[in-house]
Amino acid sequence: MVLSSLLFSLMGVTVKLAAPLYGAGEMVMYRSLVGLALIGGLMRWRAMPLATPVPAMHAWRSATGVAAMLLWFHALGGLPLATATTLNYMSPVWIALFLLGGAVLFGPARQAVDGRLVATVLCGFAGVALVLQPTMTAEQASHGLSGLLSGMLAAMAYLQVTALGRAGEPALRVVCYFSLVGALAGALVTLVAGEWHAHSPFGVLLLVAIGLLAAAGQWMMTRAYSHGATLGIAALQYLGVAWSFAFGVWLFDDPATAGALLGMALIVSAGVVATRLRSQARPDGAPPPET
Repeated sequence: MVLSSLLFSLMGVTVKLAAPLYGAGEMVMYRSLVGLALIGGLMRWRAMPLATPVPAMHAWRSATGVAAMLLWFHALGGLPLATATTLNYMSPVWIALFLLGGAVLFGPARQAVDGRLVATVLCGFAGVALVLQPTMTAEQASHGLSGLLSGMLAAMAYLQVTALGRAGEPALRVVCYFSLVGALAGALVTLVAGEWHAHSPFGVLLLVAIGLLAAAGQWMMTRAYSHGATLGIAALQYLGVAWSFAFGVWLFDDPATAGALLGMALIVSAGVVATRLRSQARPDGAPPPET
C-alpha cells in the first residue's frame, strides 16, 4: 500500500503536468485505453468471459467511477496537488454521510444515529473548509467543487463495487468495464468540448505514464487489501496525501499554510475513523474503487 499510494501520487503529478497539454476528457480517454489494453490482455490470458449477469450494476459503477475520475483530473489542473488529492480521498467521509442519511430517512423510527458518524462527518467537512479557504482563489472555485464532487462520486462507486463483489463479479471484469466506459466517456467529453490537442513526444510520454502508474497502483492496492488487515491498509492509503503534499511543494511550489495542513489532517483522521466504523459494521470490507 505504501508503494501504491506513491504510484497514485505520481499519477497525480503526471496529470498535473499534462493538464496544460490535454483536457480532462482526453486524459481520461487515454488513461482508460492503456488500462483497457492491460486488463483485456490479462482477461484473455485467463480465458475470462466479458459477459456479465449484472450489466446494470456495472453500468452504474462505471458511470460514477468515470465521473469521479473526470472531476478529479479537472481539479488537479487548477488546485494544489495535495488539495485535489485530499478532496478526492474524502470518499469514506461521504460514505459515513450516506449511512447517516439512510438511518434518518429509511431506518426504524427509534433507530439511534451513531454519534461517532456525526462527529466523523463534521470533522471531515471542517477539514474541507480549512483546506479550501487558504489555498483556493476565486478563479479556482470550479476546481474546488470538482474535487469535492469527485470524492462524493468515488464513495458511490465504492458502494457499488462492494455490491458487485457480493454478486460474485471478479475484480478484473469490474475494472475492464470501468476502463471501457472511461475510454468512451472521455472521447465523448472531448468531442463535445472540441478540445482535441496535437501530440508531442513529452505529451505522449505523460499519457502513457498516467495509464501505467494507475494500473500498477491499482494492482498493488488490490494485493494489499487481499493480504492485509483492511483497517491498517486503509490507513496506509492516506499516505497518498503526504506524498502529494511533498510533490506539490517540491515540483509546483504549492503553498504550505498551517490552515491547509490542519485541514488535511482533519480529513485524513475523519477518513480513517469512517473506515474503521465501516469495517466494524462489515468486516469483509472491499478495497476502494479505482477512480
